[in-house]
Amino acid sequence: MNSPQKQIQAIHAMLASGQRNLRMERHTLLLLGLPAGLLFALSESIFTPEQIPDLQQRALSWLALLVAVIGTIVTVDWHWTRKIKATRDETWSFIHRQVLKVMWLLLALATLTTFAMFFYGGGYMVCSVWLIFAGLGLYVHGLFSEELLEWGGGLLIAIGIVSLVAGLPYESLRWLAASVFALGLPLFALLLDRGRHRPAYVRLLQICGWLAVVVVLPLLIEQQSHQRTLPDGPLLTLMEFRNNPPADGTAIIALPAGTPIPVEVELVGDLFAGRESHARMPLTLQEPVELLMLNGKLSGDMRFPGESWQNARRARWLTIPWIRAELSAEHGPRILSSLVLRLRPEER
Repeated sequence: MNSPQKQIQAIHAMLASGQRNLRMERHTLLLLGLPAGLLFALSESIFTPEQIPDLQQRALSWLALLVAVIGTIVTVDWHWTRKIKATRDETWSFIHRQVLKVMWLLLALATLTTFAMFFYGGGYMVCSVWLIFAGLGLYVHGLFSEELLEWGGGLLIAIGIVSLVAGLPYESLRWLAASVFALGLPLFALLLDRGRHRPAYVRLLQICGWLAVVVVLPLLIEQQSHQRTLPDGPLLTLMEFRNNPPADGTAIIALPAGTPIPVEVELVGDLFAGRESHARMPLTLQEPVELLMLNGKLSGDMRFPGESWQNARRARWLTIPWIRAELSAEHGPRILSSLVLRLRPEER
């Protein structure tokens, strides 16, 4: 005969099962994670400015691709889940339908936000936006289904926010998002335990293992991939390069402090006409910089003298804190802006 304590535990288990009566199928996490991770991994080679120079066409192409991928995922998941429920003789509850609508709404909002970033800026945050919206979807579902999904949703939200606060390079953000979706969500699918309550230390061990596999390991691999040994070459001054530019091979061009660097800015719109839309800003280096050239072209790698090479794509930090227009009797109409360009990550 069962003891009263076991009977009470069984009653609590039934109550918890009734409160968390939803179930996320494992295939749902696979369908959400694998295509999204693949898109993040291939995003730099899909609809690039070289392939589609027009910004509006590129934005519409990405919008069509995202709508097609998400529509396919939602449709396949709906029919697959309905088939599985039919085999278990289950029905769609009212709460389950509403939670699904919330998840679809969050995916739609992430898609529209990505589309808007083409026109209003903020593309650096696109990876974090998808992590946060996906985390919100998992967290809301976990409130009515499995405790693990609450933990997972909170983790995705935290990763999206912390990655922005830490100021990771976009390349690292992209591979982090690809890892979270392509590896993290399938791992959550394996960890689903059908709503069983686990002690806090068990959940903590699961989360630590998940972070080690999905976040720490990919970031270490991505960082090591950029610490490659670059070919060495002769060090040329700027004057030597201008007199005899190398057509092939490897060369290092040294730009001394005080070198003028003209920055050309093109303004596109209906406000200015003709050549007035092109502006040139004469800037001056305040410390020497060395650039790497491979076969007559810049490789995108630079370094400060005595330091290691770093890829400009990972080291470039360009922000526009503010921009405004003024009209005064002394200067007339003018547009003022603050442009911040940093090449040392520690100076963010």
